[in-house]
Amino acid sequence: MTQERAPSIYEQVGGKETFERLASEFYDGVDKDPVLRPLFVEESLDLPKRRLALFLIQYFGGPQQYMLERGHPRLRLRHLPFSIGPEERDAWVERMLAAIDAVGIAEPARSEMRNYFQAAATFLMNRTG
Repeated sequence: MTQERAPSIYEQVGGKETFERLASEFYDGVDKDPVLRPLFVEESLDLPKRRLALFLIQYFGGPQQYMLERGHPRLRLRHLPFSIGPEERDAWVERMLAAIDAVGIAEPARSEMRNYFQAAATFLMNRTG
């Protein structure tokens, strides 16, 4: 008897295009956010948007293109140059959860993604105040 594996979140939400839309929605919000936008020195958010989409695709069970292009994610190390305290964490989570809603990600993927983003944002904090 063969046991079927559960579909990955990548598969559940519709694949690459969904994650590209999620990253786009997120960065559209970041671009207008008074707390988050100053963290990005780039005038255009196209590169961070692409990197986020590739990371999320990989993390949630899709192709490993992020790893091929950038190596291991090393999230804490990659975020050390940014001052991330409670205000930045909360703004990031708010923008990401709004992007999930805007894209229309359904359960059970919605809850799994929300939980991951909340935990990851807290993990990446590097200052307390």
